Amino acid sequence: MDVSGVRRRLAAAAGEVRRALLVRRRLLSAVCAAVAVLATLRALAPPPEPTAQTLVAVRHLAAGSVVAPGDVASEALPAAAVPDDAAEAPVGRTLAAAVGAGEVLTDARLVGPSLLEGRPGAVALPVRIPDADVVALLRVGDRVDLYAADPAAADPLGTRLLDAALVLALPAPVSRDGRQGRLVVLQVTPEQGAEISGHAARCLLTVALAR
Repeated sequence: MDVSGVRRRLAAAAGEVRRALLVRRRLLSAVCAAVAVLATLRALAPPPEPTAQTLVAVRHLAAGSVVAPGDVASEALPAAAVPDDAAEAPVGRTLAAAVGAGEVLTDARLVGPSLLEGRPGAVALPVRIPDADVVALLRVGDRVDLYAADPAAADPLGTRLLDAALVLALPAPVSRDGRQGRLVVLQVTPEQGAEISGHAARCLLTVALAR
């Protein structure tokens, strides 16, 4: 029996085992070092910024349009970027001003009591103007004079009911009820609202841009 040959083979096998263990040990050390680095980075990283689910417009929405379910989507936004007056249920409400795609819908952009904040004693009065083309010339924030003309009156001249009334909203035209024209939401006093409502029942109303 060649004892020296056996010893050489055993020594060679032992060397292979040591090399294999050394390679695995280095690989294991590298993995452990990478895990340690990741753990350190996570420990040092700032905590994630809190978010809040908020309704935003999925497309550009024009002033006067009625918000439909497909016009808005819920997105997780940084809580610090969410306005305090973010609307919780805007669907079915009318926009008082245009909203851009991705913009948060706020109560200030919707027709409602918020339109009159800072205007004590004022009310929002919708009036129907028979000529929709006239309303198409208006923008939210314009000042208009309101006129009434009674077709059955002996005097065909119109009566000026309002001077420089603020346009609060321009609802989109709705033809389901068969009525013509467009609605304009104006800022008026309660007394003016009562007088205008009386004229609207029997007169044709129109507006003119005021300075």
